[in-house]
Amino acid sequence: MRLFLHKLFHWEYWPFQVVYIPIYFLWAYYALKARSIFFFNACNPTIKNGGFMMESKMEIYNLIPPQYYPKTKLIKEKIQFDAVEDILENSKINFPFIAKPDIGLRGSAVKKITNEEELKNYHSKADFDYLVQDLIPFEKEVGIFYVRFPHQKHGKITGIVAKEFLIIEGDGCSTIEELLKTNPRFEFQLKALEKEYGTQLKTILAKDEKKNLVPYGNHARGAKFLDYSHLISAELTQVIDEMCLQVPEFYFGRMDLMYNTWEELEQGKNFSVVELNGAASEPTHIYDPKHSLFFAWKELARHIRYMFEISVENHKRGFPYLPHKDGMEQYRLHLEQSNKIVHF
Repeated sequence: MRLFLHKLFHWEYWPFQVVYIPIYFLWAYYALKARSIFFFNACNPTIKNGGFMMESKMEIYNLIPPQYYPKTKLIKEKIQFDAVEDILENSKINFPFIAKPDIGLRGSAVKKITNEEELKNYHSKADFDYLVQDLIPFEKEVGIFYVRFPHQKHGKITGIVAKEFLIIEGDGCSTIEELLKTNPRFEFQLKALEKEYGTQLKTILAKDEKKNLVPYGNHARGAKFLDYSHLISAELTQVIDEMCLQVPEFYFGRMDLMYNTWEELEQGKNFSVVELNGAASEPTHIYDPKHSLFFAWKELARHIRYMFEISVENHKRGFPYLPHKDGMEQYRLHLEQSNKIVHF
């Protein structure tokens, strides 16, 4: 009941289908104007479906200059495990590393792999293509939303979200499980963490000892999102714009970056792209607990307007909207894929 009430009075935990109810009407309005439900296909023409559904992360990485992201390799579903080992050896990706679905959904089935046994287990269960990716050596993570209209030479940053990982601090007498229960945000993750860590949650951490239980900044996996949009600067915009201009026909989306210090990030030093997302990107700074639901609706509406206007402009340049029949088939495949990885 305590957790239920916490969810009830903190909209950031509500199902996105509920949060997005007003946005559905806005989408319908834009769909009527474009005469296509799937107008988003023209938003980022070089990304499958504009990056809204069924887009391959590997295909997106291949659009980004390699110096901007960690070593990443695609593992096809159900190939022999010997072949997986060969891929790792040839690419020089060493344990620990991250495994994640090539076609993902809100952090589902993302796991830190620390040894060969864990990789075997992941590979045997994965009924989808997945990626293996070097751990990024920087500790801080931020999401930056980027928008550029096709007629513009330069884009802009429209929002920044910082991410606090699910890190607990020991007191010398409480178990990890007991520490998790002191924070509703962490306790929501208890069932998932029990599956991953098992009896390790009974471990007592020394006083002031810190442990990162989810080493990636995903809201659905316990990370806290903070609105850092006030840190948008000309220097940071130049760094992000320079990178995004090298991604062919990329106009709208959010990139998740890991970085060392903010000063170095503004100088274009010591940062790496975790992922680049397209039309399905959320302006995730809305999930800062300080923001109201009305603020979230305003920001969602602002960004969907950007996506619509960019799509229309690209459509006039000759990039087609996704035909209705093809769009419905892609949506069916999206639901199938989502079901696989959510229940992984």
